[in-house]
Amino acid sequence: MEFFYLEMPSLERKNEILDYINEFVQYKSDINGTGGLDKILDGYTFEQALERCLNMQYEEYAKKLSRCQSKTFLLIRKNDDKIIGTINVRWNLTEEMKQFGGNIGYGIRPTERRKGYNKINLYLGLIEAQKIGLDKVMLDCDVENLGSSKTVEALGGKLERTEIDPYDGILTSVYWINVDESLKKYKNKYVNFIYRNYEHRVTK
Repeated sequence: MEFFYLEMPSLERKNEILDYINEFVQYKSDINGTGGLDKILDGYTFEQALERCLNMQYEEYAKKLSRCQSKTFLLIRKNDDKIIGTINVRWNLTEEMKQFGGNIGYGIRPTERRKGYNKINLYLGLIEAQKIGLDKVMLDCDVENLGSSKTVEALGGKLERTEIDPYDGILTSVYWINVDESLKKYKNKYVNFIYRNYEHRVTK
């Protein structure tokens, strides 16, 4: 059986994170949920992108960049210590993010998709949202991204609206999840996939 846990990005994972991001480039796939780690594709050094990513949890730092606070996590498969995905949990949303973007962004590397991993990723992300104190979270996705829609709905997501996101002109579905309710409802379905001792590796 496979087990998973979340871990904050670190310098120790540099080569693995670079490999993860490069896989998206190789497969010409959109990158989501990396908390700006993919800025290495825009000329940032890894160290610069990592520092920016980790500092986004601090209100003053985030405000200087006109962004909301966030924490980014790597989804690690314990069996082979491989980065399978990422998830970005956001709070104190900007007005723009309250309309589109929301509290959670996530992604699974192209070669590991269609295995149900993103549902585990989102369940773990809801645990982190609960730790932050979020009782409801907003997520959105392209209406044509059926995989993401199914992931959100599988964790109790309720469709609020479908509108064109002015940022990219894409018709987008906006969902809400009741955090406590979903964690309780789906615990038996996902808890067996969670590596029991993972929390000591997650920075609070």
